[in-house]
Amino acid sequence: LGTTIDDAIGEAYDKTARWLGLDMGKGGGPALEELALEGDANSVKFKIPMRQHKDCNFSYAGLKTQVRLAIESRNICIDKSPISLATCHDRRMRADIAASFQQVAVLHLEDRCARAIEWALEIEPTVQCLVVSGGVASNKYVRSRLNHLVVKTGLRLVCPPPSLCTDNGVMVAWTGIENFLVGRYDPPPPVNEPEDYMYDLRPRWPLGDEYLRRKSEPRSLKRTRMPSIAYIHLSQGYVGTGPVEFTFAYTVLKY
Repeated sequence: LGTTIDDAIGEAYDKTARWLGLDMGKGGGPALEELALEGDANSVKFKIPMRQHKDCNFSYAGLKTQVRLAIESRNICIDKSPISLATCHDRRMRADIAASFQQVAVLHLEDRCARAIEWALEIEPTVQCLVVSGGVASNKYVRSRLNHLVVKTGLRLVCPPPSLCTDNGVMVAWTGIENFLVGRYDPPPPVNEPEDYMYDLRPRWPLGDEYLRRKSEPRSLKRTRMPSIAYIHLSQGYVGTGPVEFTFAYTVLKY
């Protein structure tokens, strides 16, 4: 139904938290969510991404740029003043940016999920749940807003416990293993692999067939070619991949 066409929401949270000088020890998302509680979500007028695109794809690169410009225009210098050393006025400015960013980031999420639910119900009217997973799924504000959305549509929100809302790299690796076990993989390279041997790379592996109503083509689904240099090795029953990460994904399931 949709995917991230540039930066994912988790990346936007982490980058914004870093720009605001927050303590990244527990992750950018939790730190930003905590600071946002102190701010005014309507104080900084960020634009909601991709309102003109009537599809289910996500885009957070533009919002990140808006946040960076807002920080620069307020002369917030995190190198000299991390959040722990900020004055009351400076902390308030950062909190306002955090709250405004979070509100717009999640509004974009709500908009996309609402359309995804609509499309999913057209395909399978018996759909009953919206499942949210990944690091951002531990965010209480995200859960609250998406729960409000599913209540209006008559569905049920399903989220893992926060302790399981971690980096999706493990999920991606598990998906690779499951696909390998059922034979879904490219044939291994020749035994005498030439130095100029080329591999087809898929930065992201779709969850299924693309729904034809989707408008904007995600760059992450385009294939590219690269030399061997042991970046991907698939032979003798071993599967290895390069640095692939899914920061956020949503799935609508039939229960």
